[in-house]
Amino acid sequence: MTREILPVVILCGGQGTRMYGGGAPRPKMLVEVGEWPMLWHLMQIYAHYGHKQFILCLGYLGDQIRRYFLEYEVMHRDVTFRLGAPNGPKYHGRFRELDWEITFADTGAYTQTGARIRKIAPYIKTERFFATYGDGLGDVDLDALLAYHRSQGVIATLTAVRPRSQWGIVEVDAAGIVTGFRQKPHMEAWVNGGFFVFERGIFDYLQGDDTLELELEPFARLVRDGQLALYRHDGFWRAMDTFKDVEEVDALWRAGDAPWKVWDQGAAR
Repeated sequence: MTREILPVVILCGGQGTRMYGGGAPRPKMLVEVGEWPMLWHLMQIYAHYGHKQFILCLGYLGDQIRRYFLEYEVMHRDVTFRLGAPNGPKYHGRFRELDWEITFADTGAYTQTGARIRKIAPYIKTERFFATYGDGLGDVDLDALLAYHRSQGVIATLTAVRPRSQWGIVEVDAAGIVTGFRQKPHMEAWVNGGFFVFERGIFDYLQGDDTLELELEPFARLVRDGQLALYRHDGFWRAMDTFKDVEEVDALWRAGDAPWKVWDQGAAR
Protein backbone atom coordinates (compact mmCIF):
# COMPACT_ATOMS: atom_id res chain seq x y z
CA MET A 1 0.00 0.00 0.00
CA THR A 2 1.34 3.42 -0.97
CA ARG A 3 1.81 5.73 1.98
CA GLU A 4 -0.18 8.95 1.84
CA ILE A 5 2.31 11.80 2.16
CA LEU A 6 0.93 14.90 3.86
CA PRO A 7 2.19 18.39 4.68
CA VAL A 8 2.96 19.08 8.33
CA VAL A 9 1.89 22.37 9.93
CA ILE A 10 3.87 23.28 13.05
CA LEU A 11 2.86 26.16 15.30
CA CYS A 12 6.09 28.01 16.06
CA GLY A 13 4.81 31.25 17.57
CA GLY A 14 5.45 30.56 21.26
CA GLN A 15 7.77 32.77 23.28
CA GLY A 16 9.12 30.05 25.56
CA THR A 17 9.79 32.47 28.42
CA ARG A 18 9.36 29.65 30.99
CA MET A 19 11.65 27.25 29.13
CA TYR A 20 15.10 28.71 29.42
CA GLY A 21 17.06 30.02 32.34
CA GLY A 22 18.15 33.45 31.18
CA GLY A 23 20.20 34.49 28.20
CA ALA A 24 19.03 36.15 25.02
CA PRO A 25 15.33 35.74 24.13
CA ARG A 26 14.52 33.08 21.56
CA PRO A 27 11.48 31.32 20.16
CA LYS A 28 10.14 28.38 22.13
CA MET A 29 10.82 26.00 19.24
CA LEU A 30 14.55 26.78 19.27
CA VAL A 31 15.02 25.72 22.89
CA GLU A 32 17.54 22.89 22.67
CA VAL A 33 17.22 19.25 23.65
CA GLY A 34 20.74 17.93 23.48
CA GLU A 35 22.47 19.93 20.77
CA TRP A 36 19.32 20.25 18.62
CA PRO A 37 16.30 22.58 18.84
CA MET A 38 12.99 21.07 19.89
CA LEU A 39 11.66 21.93 16.42
CA TRP A 40 14.32 19.71 14.82
CA HIS A 41 13.32 16.76 17.01
CA LEU A 42 9.67 17.18 16.06
CA MET A 43 10.43 17.44 12.35
CA GLN A 44 12.56 14.30 12.52
CA ILE A 45 9.59 12.35 13.89
CA TYR A 46 7.40 13.33 10.96
CA ALA A 47 10.17 12.89 8.41
CA HIS A 48 10.75 9.33 9.66
CA TYR A 49 7.24 8.47 8.45
CA GLY A 50 7.86 10.13 5.08
CA HIS A 51 6.21 13.50 5.76
CA LYS A 52 8.88 16.03 4.84
CA GLN A 53 6.93 19.05 3.64
CA PHE A 54 6.82 21.43 6.58
CA ILE A 55 4.86 24.65 6.99
CA LEU A 56 6.14 26.62 9.96
CA CYS A 57 3.70 29.14 11.45
CA LEU A 58 6.13 31.78 12.67
CA GLY A 59 5.46 34.36 15.33
CA TYR A 60 7.66 35.64 18.15
CA LEU A 61 11.23 36.09 16.85
CA GLY A 62 10.38 34.05 13.78
CA ASP A 63 13.42 35.48 12.02
CA GLN A 64 15.59 33.32 14.27
CA ILE A 65 13.84 30.18 13.01
CA ARG A 66 14.30 31.32 9.40
CA ARG A 67 17.97 31.99 10.01
CA TYR A 68 18.50 28.62 11.69
CA PHE A 69 17.35 26.72 8.60
CA LEU A 70 18.81 29.11 6.03
CA GLU A 71 22.20 28.50 7.65
CA TYR A 72 21.52 24.83 8.38
CA GLU A 73 23.67 23.21 5.71
CA VAL A 74 26.61 25.54 6.27
CA MET A 75 26.53 24.80 10.01
CA HIS A 76 25.92 21.02 9.85
CA ARG A 77 27.65 19.70 6.72
CA ASP A 78 31.21 19.58 5.50
CA VAL A 79 31.51 22.44 3.04
CA THR A 80 34.13 24.01 0.80
CA PHE A 81 34.14 27.74 0.05
CA ARG A 82 36.21 29.53 -2.51
CA LEU A 83 36.25 33.14 -1.47
CA GLY A 84 35.58 35.56 -4.31
CA ALA A 85 34.34 32.81 -6.64
CA PRO A 86 30.95 33.34 -8.35
CA ASN A 87 29.77 29.84 -7.56
CA GLY A 88 28.23 28.95 -4.23
CA PRO A 89 29.66 26.64 -1.57
CA LYS A 90 30.30 22.98 -2.35
CA TYR A 91 28.72 20.59 0.13
CA HIS A 92 30.12 17.13 0.76
CA GLY A 93 28.25 13.89 1.41
CA ARG A 94 24.60 13.38 2.13
CA PHE A 95 22.59 14.05 5.24
CA ARG A 96 19.22 13.02 6.58
CA GLU A 97 17.44 16.33 5.98
CA LEU A 98 18.48 16.76 2.34
CA ASP A 99 14.95 16.44 0.94
CA TRP A 100 13.04 18.48 3.52
CA GLU A 101 10.86 21.27 2.12
CA ILE A 102 10.18 24.13 4.52
CA THR A 103 7.72 26.99 4.09
CA PHE A 104 8.16 29.90 6.49
CA ALA A 105 4.80 31.61 7.07
CA ASP A 106 4.71 34.80 9.14
CA THR A 107 1.43 34.41 11.03
CA GLY A 108 1.94 37.29 13.46
CA ALA A 109 3.66 37.79 16.80
CA TYR A 110 0.47 37.66 18.90
CA THR A 111 -1.81 35.50 16.76
CA GLN A 112 -3.58 32.60 18.49
CA THR A 113 -3.43 28.97 17.38
CA GLY A 114 -6.63 28.74 15.35
CA ALA A 115 -5.89 31.93 13.45
CA ARG A 116 -2.34 30.78 12.70
CA ILE A 117 -3.63 27.62 11.02
CA ARG A 118 -6.22 29.60 9.07
CA LYS A 119 -3.49 31.86 7.70
CA ILE A 120 -1.54 29.01 6.12
CA ALA A 121 -4.54 27.67 4.15
CA PRO A 122 -3.05 28.81 0.79
CA TYR A 123 -0.08 26.49 1.33
CA ILE A 124 -2.21 23.35 1.82
CA LYS A 125 -2.70 21.62 -1.55
CA THR A 126 -3.82 18.22 -0.22
CA GLU A 127 -7.19 17.04 1.09
CA ARG A 128 -5.80 16.55 4.59
CA PHE A 129 -2.74 17.52 6.60
CA PHE A 130 -0.94 17.00 9.89
CA ALA A 131 -0.64 19.77 12.47
CA THR A 132 0.93 20.05 15.89
CA TYR A 133 1.39 22.62 18.62
CA GLY A 134 5.07 21.82 18.78
CA ASP A 135 5.31 21.75 22.57
CA GLY A 136 5.22 17.99 23.04
CA LEU A 137 7.51 15.14 21.98
CA GLY A 138 6.29 11.57 21.68
CA ASP A 139 6.72 8.26 19.90
CA VAL A 140 3.34 8.59 18.18
CA ASP A 141 2.83 6.06 15.36
CA LEU A 142 1.85 8.49 12.62
CA ASP A 143 0.86 5.69 10.22
CA ALA A 144 -1.61 4.36 12.79
CA LEU A 145 -2.86 7.86 13.59
CA LEU A 146 -3.54 8.63 9.93
CA ALA A 147 -5.25 5.28 9.35
CA TYR A 148 -7.45 5.83 12.39
CA HIS A 149 -8.39 9.31 11.21
CA ARG A 150 -9.40 8.04 7.77
CA SER A 151 -11.46 5.24 9.32
CA GLN A 152 -13.45 7.74 11.40
CA GLY A 153 -14.57 9.86 8.45
CA VAL A 154 -14.30 13.10 10.44
CA ILE A 155 -12.80 16.53 9.80
CA ALA A 156 -10.38 16.43 12.73
CA THR A 157 -8.59 13.92 14.93
CA LEU A 158 -6.51 14.81 17.97
CA THR A 159 -4.02 12.59 19.72
CA ALA A 160 -4.84 12.13 23.40
CA VAL A 161 -2.25 11.18 26.00
CA ARG A 162 -2.12 10.49 29.71
CA PRO A 163 0.79 12.52 31.11
CA ARG A 164 2.43 11.76 34.41
CA SER A 165 1.25 13.62 37.48
CA GLN A 166 3.55 16.34 38.76
CA TRP A 167 3.26 14.88 42.25
CA GLY A 168 3.57 11.56 43.96
CA ILE A 169 0.28 9.99 45.08
CA VAL A 170 -0.36 8.98 48.69
CA GLU A 171 -2.58 5.91 49.05
CA VAL A 172 -4.66 5.67 52.22
CA ASP A 173 -7.24 3.23 53.60
CA ALA A 174 -10.68 3.97 55.08
CA ALA A 175 -9.17 4.33 58.57
CA GLY A 176 -6.79 7.06 57.45
CA ILE A 177 -3.67 4.87 57.47
CA VAL A 178 -1.20 5.38 54.64
CA THR A 179 -0.85 2.16 52.67
CA GLY A 180 1.66 3.22 50.05
CA PHE A 181 3.00 5.77 47.62
CA ARG A 182 2.99 6.03 43.83
CA GLN A 183 5.66 8.29 42.42
CA LYS A 184 4.25 10.52 39.65
CA PRO A 185 1.85 7.96 38.15
CA HIS A 186 0.13 8.42 34.82
CA MET A 187 -3.05 10.46 35.13
CA GLU A 188 -6.34 8.66 34.65
CA ALA A 189 -7.76 11.37 32.39
CA TRP A 190 -6.79 11.86 28.76
CA VAL A 191 -5.49 15.25 27.63
CA ASN A 192 -4.87 16.82 24.23
CA GLY A 193 -1.32 15.96 23.17
CA GLY A 194 -1.46 17.68 19.78
CA PHE A 195 -0.40 15.57 16.78
CA PHE A 196 -3.55 16.40 14.83
CA VAL A 197 -4.87 15.26 11.47
CA PHE A 198 -7.19 17.73 9.72
CA GLU A 199 -9.24 17.61 6.55
CA ARG A 200 -9.39 20.79 4.49
CA GLY A 201 -12.86 21.30 5.96
CA ILE A 202 -11.17 22.48 9.16
CA PHE A 203 -10.75 25.92 7.58
CA ASP A 204 -14.54 26.38 7.66
CA TYR A 205 -14.25 26.22 11.46
CA LEU A 206 -11.43 28.75 11.69
CA GLN A 207 -13.23 31.93 10.75
CA GLY A 208 -12.53 34.90 13.00
CA ASP A 209 -9.81 37.34 13.97
CA ASP A 210 -6.30 36.78 15.28
CA THR A 211 -7.58 35.92 18.79
CA LEU A 212 -9.11 32.63 17.59
CA GLU A 213 -7.83 29.74 19.72
CA LEU A 214 -8.07 26.27 18.21
CA GLU A 215 -9.23 24.50 21.38
CA LEU A 216 -12.08 26.90 22.10
CA GLU A 217 -14.78 27.78 19.55
CA PRO A 218 -13.43 25.71 16.63
CA PHE A 219 -13.17 22.51 18.66
CA ALA A 220 -16.50 23.20 20.36
CA ARG A 221 -18.18 23.49 16.95
CA LEU A 222 -16.48 20.31 15.73
CA VAL A 223 -17.78 18.48 18.80
CA ARG A 224 -21.33 19.75 18.22
CA ASP A 225 -21.12 18.55 14.62
CA GLY A 226 -19.67 15.15 15.56
CA GLN A 227 -16.53 15.89 13.56
CA LEU A 228 -13.76 15.48 16.17
CA ALA A 229 -12.24 12.06 16.84
CA LEU A 230 -9.79 11.05 19.57
CA TYR A 231 -6.78 8.81 18.95
CA ARG A 232 -5.36 7.34 22.17
CA HIS A 233 -1.59 7.20 22.45
CA ASP A 234 -0.34 5.04 25.32
CA GLY A 235 3.34 5.42 24.54
CA PHE A 236 5.84 8.09 25.49
CA TRP A 237 4.78 11.74 25.46
CA ARG A 238 6.24 14.66 27.32
CA ALA A 239 5.14 18.28 27.38
CA MET A 240 7.80 20.97 26.99
CA ASP A 241 6.38 23.91 28.91
CA THR A 242 8.96 24.82 31.55
CA PHE A 243 12.71 24.86 32.06
CA LYS A 244 12.32 21.79 34.28
CA ASP A 245 10.58 19.94 31.44
CA VAL A 246 13.46 20.82 29.13
CA GLU A 247 16.02 19.59 31.66
CA GLU A 248 14.24 16.26 32.10
CA VAL A 249 13.88 15.61 28.36
CA ASP A 250 17.44 16.77 27.74
CA ALA A 251 18.66 14.27 30.33
CA LEU A 252 16.83 11.44 28.53
CA TRP A 253 18.43 12.43 25.23
CA ARG A 254 21.94 12.62 26.66
CA ALA A 255 21.49 9.27 28.42
CA GLY A 256 20.54 7.62 25.14
CA ASP A 257 17.03 6.94 26.43
CA ALA A 258 14.89 9.11 24.13
CA PRO A 259 11.73 7.16 23.15
CA TRP A 260 10.68 9.86 20.67
CA LYS A 261 13.85 9.23 18.61
CA VAL A 262 11.94 6.94 16.27
CA TRP A 263 14.19 7.83 13.33
CA ASP A 264 16.99 5.73 14.82
CA GLN A 265 14.84 2.91 16.20
CA GLY A 266 13.57 1.27 13.04
CA ALA A 267 13.90 0.97 9.31
CA ALA A 268 14.06 4.19 7.31
CA ARG A 269 10.70 5.29 6.04
